[in-house]
Amino acid sequence: MSVKRERNARNGVKGGGGHILAIDMGTSAAKAAVVARAGEVLGTGIREIGMEHLPYGGAEQDPEEWWRASAAAGREAVRGSGVEPDGFSAVRCTTQWAVTVPVDASGEALCNAISWMDTRGGPHVRRMVGGPVRVAGYSPRKAAGWIRRTAGAPVLGGIDGLGHVLHIKHDRPDIYAATADFLEPMDYLNLRMTGRAAASYATIWPYWLTDNRDVESVRYDDRLLRWAGIDREKMPELLPVDAAVGGLTDAAATELGLRPGTRVLSGLMDTQAATIGAGIVAEGEGYFVVGTTSWLACLARRKRTDLSHQLATMPAALPGRLQVSAEQGPAGRCLDLLKDNLLYDASSPDGPAPPPDAFERLERLAAVVPPGSDGLIFTPWVSGVLAPSEDHFTRSAFFNQTLATTRGHYARAVMEGIAYNLRWVRPHVERFAGSSLARLNFIGGGAQSALWCQIFADVLGVDVGQVGDPRYANARGAALAGFLALGEIEPRDVPAAVPIEATYSPDPAAAAVHDPQFDRFVELYKRNRRIYRRLNRAAR
Repeated sequence: MSVKRERNARNGVKGGGGHILAIDMGTSAAKAAVVARAGEVLGTGIREIGMEHLPYGGAEQDPEEWWRASAAAGREAVRGSGVEPDGFSAVRCTTQWAVTVPVDASGEALCNAISWMDTRGGPHVRRMVGGPVRVAGYSPRKAAGWIRRTAGAPVLGGIDGLGHVLHIKHDRPDIYAATADFLEPMDYLNLRMTGRAAASYATIWPYWLTDNRDVESVRYDDRLLRWAGIDREKMPELLPVDAAVGGLTDAAATELGLRPGTRVLSGLMDTQAATIGAGIVAEGEGYFVVGTTSWLACLARRKRTDLSHQLATMPAALPGRLQVSAEQGPAGRCLDLLKDNLLYDASSPDGPAPPPDAFERLERLAAVVPPGSDGLIFTPWVSGVLAPSEDHFTRSAFFNQTLATTRGHYARAVMEGIAYNLRWVRPHVERFAGSSLARLNFIGGGAQSALWCQIFADVLGVDVGQVGDPRYANARGAALAGFLALGEIEPRDVPAAVPIEATYSPDPAAAAVHDPQFDRFVELYKRNRRIYRRLNRAAR
């Protein structure tokens, strides 16, 4: 028996079936896909999910809506695949992350989930990590302790899991007192499917409460728990990244259209599943995502931290491996805002509603605008800046509008601004990972746009591979990682299971326009950040 199969047998994972139902629940929608061992997507489903924005930086979602949407999308995917219930090896979830659901001892959610957009925990985080002497907002002693154990540190803006737990503890103490487990979304969905509250070595990372130095034996750290003031018994048990949480309950199996007892594998963050879904299994290979949010990621050789640029290694979906993901915040969501709030009126029955093909129309309008959008620059920081310069005060804007600015200019400027943001972070990721990323694969809903693929190639100066079925890349990645956990495929099989529809190469003429435009993009951030701080400090 190989080492891999010994580990899988120990974790209670069994093979068989040849198909995996993968549930990919993002910020705005729950998607599901039935994926075969060779990577074919045989059936899909999708349901939208709402978000509630609250005063003082609040952003919440309804966990019950998560489950309804995920179950309905999963049921639709199973039905559309034509695969019989006995043909499934497992179910695996991948979801948005740094989102917190407190549940009681019976597994019931005690309140809405606190979103990764929520900054209400920021003041509590800043007090917790501070001290008499601060460097970049952190007590040097505490920063060193966190970095040594976790490869990172709590985000000062309070947008991660620990920030959310601190918000609940200090601002909603009744909920904190009743909490049995604080769970990430994928772990909450697994609880709904199996009745077991558990996190994995990969999904506990955004809580900054574990010693991650041995990525195959992650454990809670007493010192970090004491610094944070969090009770250990309120954190879930921890499982390896390739473990089975349990089997589908009768109720969950009925909702999904699967057989009771079907294995449910430990969940993954969307960044971890996306790495596999983009075909990345070796150092020196990278990818980026544009969905509701955006990030650039690659595998890393060793545990590292770069707090000044908001970069840290995290456990990867491949057992024993590490990756780095540079989070950019809202990306495709910026196009939603342009469509729903500026060009149309999605919130009012009396306003001009967005047409069903609004994105396609915007792409066609953007395509006739020249590279550089005739000098119009969009900064995409609607929720503040993350990597490579964490700044929760700075906001988004269109710069250099004129009377000649058209809808096409606005659409193209948004697409280019998101590409400039990725270009801003790319050299920091390359230095951090010790790899030169000469080619990048592109996944997520944005990768459906040939124009956007070309814009990214021109702005980044690298070949861009457009992955097939890009909206379901996370689901495919979760499934392929599941087949890896089951021992049914090897890492070397992954690239062949990820189709590349087209490759886009940089256009030198367009690059000549984007190079100075990018410099102005970064300069706009540097020159305006003090103004944004004065404008938005009162909201924090």
